[in-house]
Amino acid sequence: MSDDNFAILPTATVEPSERWVRVKYNGEFIADSRKPQLLLIYGPGRLPTYFFSQDEVQIDLLEEGDKDDADDIFGPTQYWHVKVGDKLARNAAWAYTDPPAEYADLKDKITFFWPKMEAWYEEEERVFVHARDPHKRVDVMPSSRHVRIEKDGVTIADSQRPYLLFETHLPVRYYLPREDVKMEFLEDTSLHTSCPYKGHADYWSVKVGDKTYKDLVWSYPEPIPENPKIKELMAFYNEKLDIYVDGELQPRPVTPWS
Repeated sequence: MSDDNFAILPTATVEPSERWVRVKYNGEFIADSRKPQLLLIYGPGRLPTYFFSQDEVQIDLLEEGDKDDADDIFGPTQYWHVKVGDKLARNAAWAYTDPPAEYADLKDKITFFWPKMEAWYEEEERVFVHARDPHKRVDVMPSSRHVRIEKDGVTIADSQRPYLLFETHLPVRYYLPREDVKMEFLEDTSLHTSCPYKGHADYWSVKVGDKTYKDLVWSYPEPIPENPKIKELMAFYNEKLDIYVDGELQPRPVTPWS
């Protein structure tokens, strides 16, 4: 597979944000900033997040943690447990104590692990999974391209009215009307995920013969208002299925979902 098929991830950067950002845990806002620092980073286990000055965090709700990441790419890291009332999130807050010069704006500022917190807000809107990247675009366009999806040589979807979703740093995703998908090859799965740019997704596995391939197809039943076009359409992992566009087999991209 050529290097052209690898996702190109940008270099990590830090920039000030004008968004009002708050973090809630056990019903209480434990961090509140009108000018947080936004770390834009992508890669395994790393997604954009906000950092807060210590005076923007309720420090009295933090207790010294017991995790050590001395070899983190940004240098030594300090951790805290977050305790609000009777709830404790272990090693849920952290800060870089001596980052490289290009990331000096992060020094001693505090962020939180998104899944360990109750909720994050940008202005009055709840944001899921990670901070939104202001340089990222998600464009959805109707198309008349002929898209056919195969697994093990069996056609499981065939459409000439797809919607193409173009998302920065990710491969094109093909969203097809459910009527153009052979639902007899799909099985409901218990997986549900969230995306800050699209909303909450449901998943299906693909079953061909006696083989079941888990969680290859997804759909957003109620996408966020910014992306209404993908509502109830079905998308497929390019990384794990054969996708033909206008008769041409598309190369399988290499991404974190490969």
